[in-house]
Amino acid sequence: MPGVMKPATLTTQSSKFARSLSLSLSLSLSLSLSLSLSNVYICDIKLLQKVVMTKTWRVLDETLKDMLTTNEYEFTKCMKMADLGCSSGPNTLLVISHIIEQLSENKHVPKQLEVFLNDLPDNDFNNLFKLMSTNTNTKTKNSIECYIYGAPGSFYGRLFPNNSLHFAYSSYSIHWLSQIPQGLEKNNKENIYITTTSPPQVFEAYSNQFERDFTTFLKLRGEEIRGGGRMVLGFVGRSVADPTSKDELKVLTLLSETLSDMVAEGLLKEEDLHSFNFPAYAPSIQEIKTAIQSEGSFNLDKMEVVLVPLHANEDYNNYDNMVSDKNNTSGKFVANNVRAFAEPMLVAHFGSSINVDAVFDVYAKKMDEHLSVERSSYFSPVISLTRKTMTD
Repeated sequence: MPGVMKPATLTTQSSKFARSLSLSLSLSLSLSLSLSLSNVYICDIKLLQKVVMTKTWRVLDETLKDMLTTNEYEFTKCMKMADLGCSSGPNTLLVISHIIEQLSENKHVPKQLEVFLNDLPDNDFNNLFKLMSTNTNTKTKNSIECYIYGAPGSFYGRLFPNNSLHFAYSSYSIHWLSQIPQGLEKNNKENIYITTTSPPQVFEAYSNQFERDFTTFLKLRGEEIRGGGRMVLGFVGRSVADPTSKDELKVLTLLSETLSDMVAEGLLKEEDLHSFNFPAYAPSIQEIKTAIQSEGSFNLDKMEVVLVPLHANEDYNNYDNMVSDKNNTSGKFVANNVRAFAEPMLVAHFGSSINVDAVFDVYAKKMDEHLSVERSSYFSPVISLTRKTMTD
């Protein structure tokens, strides 16, 4: 499950401070996308995230175009937006660059853009601003002055003043929960997430936690986004209503099997595995729609679904027509992706008893075997929302 490297369980408070860096960015913005990373698995997940983002550009582009056309007077001076769960790598700059390009192509282009980059406080904001400092000022026909700020804090808490934003964006972050659902230790001992063998109590615990969290998220963004403002969100989701009827998160099922094997070999304690569960949830289409309708702050304008193969990367240009076999699967690549977000949680829970290298060596072999017989994809809903106005 790609997305934010650090789930929201690491903090419950919305820390508020702003670090600013003024940059003049434009249509011909040249971003330095080189990033020195000590672990290849971090690089691999960036490639997957890039595929995810580019496959959802169409919904983003249409939303921005419609917003500028509908609210042309509102944005003639300054547009304010937030990237929620921005992480710390070059993909964050790719999003900003793409949005500026789309704004520049519109005749109602704003003169200034304020971008608030949000993630948990221990996100590497320093790295983001170092990357931005390598960019040079360039002038084009529709040059936009862009002011970029760090906004640390959990997006399950308040981040911005009332009615201060025009637009919010989030890619592959909202499926992280604010906490591990209660009651899983006694009902989900053999698994680390929902599986086809999970009892109903496990599904209910995860579903209820997501409903609470997503409702809170919508309520808070409804307070921060102006009437008529927009929001585009991308999820890891699922295609079926009943998650026990189809295993759509094989990435976690195989990790659970790997950890169980290590328990059987005496490499991990059974009680440690039984108390370990992932603080994430892949919602169904209906769950997303129901939460939006029940909370009431936003209208759902558009929902599309993209399927992103588990082993997709930036060179994977023909994956829509690709047939999986032993020559075009990469268990190691998927293992690196999963390791990027799972390792911090595994180490925090199991401590020095876990050999992370050994875990993901075994995991990669299991994933290779799986991908050789079944092409699995992330089921990824992307939605476009409009903040309701007083007349709605």
